[in-house]
Amino acid sequence: MDLNAKTQYMETLRERYFTANKKGKGLILDEYCSNTGEERRYAGKKFRYKVKIKEKHERKKKKEYYDGYFKTALVRMWTIFDCCCSQRLESILKTETDNLRRLGELNCSDEVALKLKGVVPSTIDLKLKHEKEVLKLNRKYKKTHNHILKDKVPTKTSEELDRNKIGTLQVDFVEHCGISVSGQYVNSLSMVDIASGWWVGAAVMGKGQAIALRAINEALSRLPFDPFELHPDNGTNLLNQMIYEYTIVRSILLSRSRAYKKNDNCFVEEKNSSTIRHNVGHLRHDTELELEIIDSLYRNLLEPYVNFFLPVIKLVKKERVNGKIHKKYDKPKTPYARLLESNQVPEKKKQELKAKYESLNPAELKRKIDKKILELEKAYDKKKGLASRSESSELNSNFGVEINRSFRSISVS
Repeated sequence: MDLNAKTQYMETLRERYFTANKKGKGLILDEYCSNTGEERRYAGKKFRYKVKIKEKHERKKKKEYYDGYFKTALVRMWTIFDCCCSQRLESILKTETDNLRRLGELNCSDEVALKLKGVVPSTIDLKLKHEKEVLKLNRKYKKTHNHILKDKVPTKTSEELDRNKIGTLQVDFVEHCGISVSGQYVNSLSMVDIASGWWVGAAVMGKGQAIALRAINEALSRLPFDPFELHPDNGTNLLNQMIYEYTIVRSILLSRSRAYKKNDNCFVEEKNSSTIRHNVGHLRHDTELELEIIDSLYRNLLEPYVNFFLPVIKLVKKERVNGKIHKKYDKPKTPYARLLESNQVPEKKKQELKAKYESLNPAELKRKIDKKILELEKAYDKKKGLASRSESSELNSNFGVEINRSFRSISVS
């Protein structure tokens, strides 16, 4: 018997095979195998294979329980309640479905409303999967509109700033958040004059615009010269309407750096590293005690120590020769000495600076700075419940400070 004959013979037996019980199917297989000579197991697979194909074509599509009407109502509820997660939306659907139907905000049948109140979070995620993808796609390709101030405030690079004009100030905030930016933490205001290298610092809690404005106003009042221009980055705590109006009232120029270009604020970035990070470090400080210690460190100790006793080297010029850039620097001078040499500072201010300089003792300032840093470390250890490091620091404070400084220098570099 050839293959076509076997196939035709199987088709004649198939109708009997479908309606027979288990014993009858066995007798049909015996008859088929005895007449064709095929193996019984192979013949059984051929019969079952055809049965599966027939069932697949004849199977009716199961009616979907959560149909399009349900999905439309679910998306409506999801958008009304700010696209919340499925766990929160489940509780909202149980309590607010009937209320929104009564208010006319949700148009659905009683059957759909019942489904909304009984749906589980996993089904919500499944039904909203496409809507979430569409929303994410829309956000991805949404055109970003620059803040209106970015059109009003000009962009300047460090080369375009006037490096000889006393009062051209670069401003920045340094975050003391550790490895987490959540919650409130201390931020350090850093302000440096490009021409002289005079530095002013302050510590505030949080990144609010009003707090930043008060810190800037107070820092400007401590300068021994009049501010001419403020040059912050694009952070919202520095580039906002309050700062913009403040500079207009004070007749101060306002410019900004380019986005993601730290070299546009290179002078203040250097001070952030050598003055703030070198002394305060990279730990998280988020208590009022730590805020008070850091602010006192800046105002009373670091400002006079840095401005009166630490020399600053200024770049005079640079030129490219055969693919290499050659730079020339002037002699190291303290910001105090540069202000005394400048004809842009009034004589009265110079006399005040001289009197203050004569009243300062750099060795005493250095000891107080180290003591204040240890006080900050003890406050941090107490907050974290670590007493061993503070006790060991008290036993040998000078050695502890030097070791701490070396570690900070390594982390900064």
